[in-house]
Amino acid sequence: MAVITDYDTLRTAVADYMARSDLSGYIPNFVQNFEERFLRDPHNWGRWMESALSVTIASNVAAVPSNYLGMKTAYISGQTRQPLKRVSLEQLYSRFPRNGGASTPAYFARNGENFEFGPVGSDGLVMVGTYYAKPTLLRSDSDGINWLITNAPDLCLYGALLEAQPFLMNDSSIAVWQSFYRDAVEAYRRQQTEEDYGSPMVVVG
Repeated sequence: MAVITDYDTLRTAVADYMARSDLSGYIPNFVQNFEERFLRDPHNWGRWMESALSVTIASNVAAVPSNYLGMKTAYISGQTRQPLKRVSLEQLYSRFPRNGGASTPAYFARNGENFEFGPVGSDGLVMVGTYYAKPTLLRSDSDGINWLITNAPDLCLYGALLEAQPFLMNDSSIAVWQSFYRDAVEAYRRQQTEEDYGSPMVVVG
């Protein structure tokens, strides 16, 4: 049985658990499907996916980073007011006319590949903060090391095995791997929550 340390050993472990030597060409799809499904769920975005944000406003827009998944927090650099609040584009347009004078924004919305602001932001202001970035995918990681594999190999294994069951038409095993995967995801989410809000207090005797 392979010890999971990288993408290649993950694929080997999936094959070992299925006890099938004829599925090597399909296993990358099982892993890919698991990873994409996992990353699409905002509940799974963790500290390891955070990236620093710094984009300049020009003509009231700022470019969305190419690997952007979602915003954690955003400010206007140099300002002491509260963090920017996210609203829908419709709300932004209805509350803040686009022909208004430039000012310091308090709100932002996404419009395609750009952020827009309300009130209309002055050119040269910089939106800073932290966003969740899509990580280098397992299949594309050139050095073979991935945070998810290093810190949650069981999650990767159970996720790929769960994705394999419909392909194998093995309906009786879906509930088994769902249970294992659900437990692993919940443990992962608890870990990420503790990183955000602090670990439980320890009583020192």
